[in-house]
Amino acid sequence: MLSRVSTPAVHVLHENPEWMPPFVAAFAAEGVPLVEHELTGGVLDLAEQPAPGVWWSRMSASSHTRGHLASSAHTRAVLSWLEAAGRRTVNGRAVLELELSKVAQLTALAAAGIDVPRTVAVVGGAGRELVAAARAFATGLGDGFVTKHSQGGKGLGVARFETVDELEQAVAEGGLEEPVDGVWLLQEYVRPADASITRAEFVGGEFLYAVRADTAKGGFQLCPADACAIDPATGRPVLPPGATVQQEVGDTIFSLREGFEHPVLQRYERFLEAAGVEVAGVELIESADGRLVTYDVNTNTNYNAAVDAAAPRSGPREIARYLGRLLAEQG
Repeated sequence: MLSRVSTPAVHVLHENPEWMPPFVAAFAAEGVPLVEHELTGGVLDLAEQPAPGVWWSRMSASSHTRGHLASSAHTRAVLSWLEAAGRRTVNGRAVLELELSKVAQLTALAAAGIDVPRTVAVVGGAGRELVAAARAFATGLGDGFVTKHSQGGKGLGVARFETVDELEQAVAEGGLEEPVDGVWLLQEYVRPADASITRAEFVGGEFLYAVRADTAKGGFQLCPADACAIDPATGRPVLPPGATVQQEVGDTIFSLREGFEHPVLQRYERFLEAAGVEVAGVELIESADGRLVTYDVNTNTNYNAAVDAAAPRSGPREIARYLGRLLAEQG
C-alpha cells in the first residue's frame, strides 16, 4: 500500500533504493519535499484519492533482474490510478510503455525521422525461430548483428555475433537468457567510430549535458550509476558483456562530453515533447561509416557522480528544481 501523506510533495515511484541517494540529497539541498514509494507489489485501493503533489515515475525496465517481477505491473496500475484522479505525473503512464519496450522506442524514434539501427523483433522464439529469423536478417550485414531483449536495461540479452552459426551454437548451449516479455530483438551491429557512445541527458525536456561512455571497458552494459560499477560478490569492477578491456579499481568509463552541439539534440527535444517524456537519457552512436544512430531512450535516467560534478549543471539538482517548480505551480 502506498504511504499516505497529506501535505503536497514530490512522490517518486521506483523499485531500487540503491539508485536513490543522489536524488534524495539533491531534493534536500533544494528544499523540495520528497516521498519515496517502492513499487514491488502490494495493495492499491482504487476508491482512495491519491495524495496531493507531483508524482514522478522512475520505474526501470530491468526491475525483474532484482527479483521485482511485479514492479512494472504495479507501476502501470498506480500511474493509471493517479492520472484518472487528475494528479500531475512526470514520465507517466504512456512514458512507462517506452521504458519497458525497445520496440516502442525504436518505432517512435523512426517515425520522428531519427536514424535507428535496422532491427527485427522475434516474439516468443528463443530457439529455431530466433536462428531462422537471424538467417534472413543477417544477409549483407558486414559487421554482424546483436541480440537484445526488448524489455532491457543493464545490457540484458545483448550479445554480438559475427555469423548466424555462432548464434545457433549459443542457443544450443543455452547461452542466451530469455527475455522477460518473450520479445527478442535482432539488430545490426553499429561499429562506433572511436569505441564510444554518447548519452544526451534531458531534464524538463531540455538538453542538460552529454556523457561519453567507453565501450571498450563498458561493453553493452552502460549504466552510469555508481551502484552499477562494482560486482557486490567480488568487490571488483564488473566486466560487462561486450567489453574488451577489464576495468581496474578507480577507472571510469564515463566522461563529460563538452561541446556536443549536434543538431540531433533539437530533434530529440521535439521527440521527447511529443512523447510526453520529461526526464531522459538518449543514447547514440557516431558510427565508423559516418552515421549518427540513436538506439535507446532511458526514462529512469541515472547519473555518474564524477561526470555530474564536472558538468555545468547537476542532473539530480536540475530534476529537484524542475519538479519543485511543478509542485509550486499547484499552489
